Amino acid sequence: MTYDKYYQTENLFGEPYAELIEFFKSYEPKGKLLDLGCGQGRDAIALARLGYTVTGVDNSKVGIDQMIRVSNSESLKITGLVSDMYDFDNYGDFDIVLLDSIFHFEQRDRQKEISLINKIASDLKPNGLICVCVQDTGSKVRILKGAISNSKPDFETLNDSSLIYRYEDDESGHKSTTKYCMYIVRKK
Repeated sequence: MTYDKYYQTENLFGEPYAELIEFFKSYEPKGKLLDLGCGQGRDAIALARLGYTVTGVDNSKVGIDQMIRVSNSESLKITGLVSDMYDFDNYGDFDIVLLDSIFHFEQRDRQKEISLINKIASDLKPNGLICVCVQDTGSKVRILKGAISNSKPDFETLNDSSLIYRYEDDESGHKSTTKYCMYIVRKK
């Protein structure tokens, strides 16, 4: 597993987006949140600290183990599942589904990713949220919004904002700045 190797570097992707934390800090009610593709728990840990009950799903056992270690040391409400996010299907059990930097909408994966959005949209409980952070490059944001607006249930947009992600790898010296879109919708 590629990410098992990458995650030897703890906290590889740094801190969660401040805009994401600000939104969920004031959002009520704090409920059950599913973090698909949670990696090392960057978002899951921060959101559990805010009072959410979080389930993180990732196919990297190394990432899940790191998240659970932090969760246990801070007595946070986090469950970690080592699994392919495409195999998960209990969306109706959650109030919020978070997909941070999961979708790339490349030609080879586009239909699979759109199908996942449609499945989440269909199975999510009424008033449930879908929160997606996606790179704002090419047609990714347009594809994302189209997939959600074309899904069977109707959604109300709660947040459609831009944010900047700065990545710095101390070991290699690599630095990058990427524009993202944070798109949050509520199922009617």
